[in-house]
Amino acid sequence: MNRTQLTLAGGVAVVLVAGAGMAHAQGQTRATPAMEKCYGVALAGKNDCAAGPGTSCAGTSVRDYQGNAWKNVPAGTCTSIRTPRGNGSLTPVTR
Repeated sequence: MNRTQLTLAGGVAVVLVAGAGMAHAQGQTRATPAMEKCYGVALAGKNDCAAGPGTSCAGTSVRDYQGNAWKNVPAGTCTSIRTPRGNGSLTPVTR
């Protein structure tokens, strides 16, 4: 390779590396949507956490729409989630 070809090849490599770095940085700057705990919407064994006494955490609810088990849902959507046992709740419910 002559000097011009080396310079051109080096420039292309710099552009590719910079482009990859920018793409990586953009992927990291995306905001994670705000989430909230929504009680009474999880199916049995599909809760994110808190399923009452005798349970350890995620995946331990014993029945569908258990009132003291919650799922993380996008903020502002919980109370609009309809289930056969009523809407989701931001606090534990008796079911």
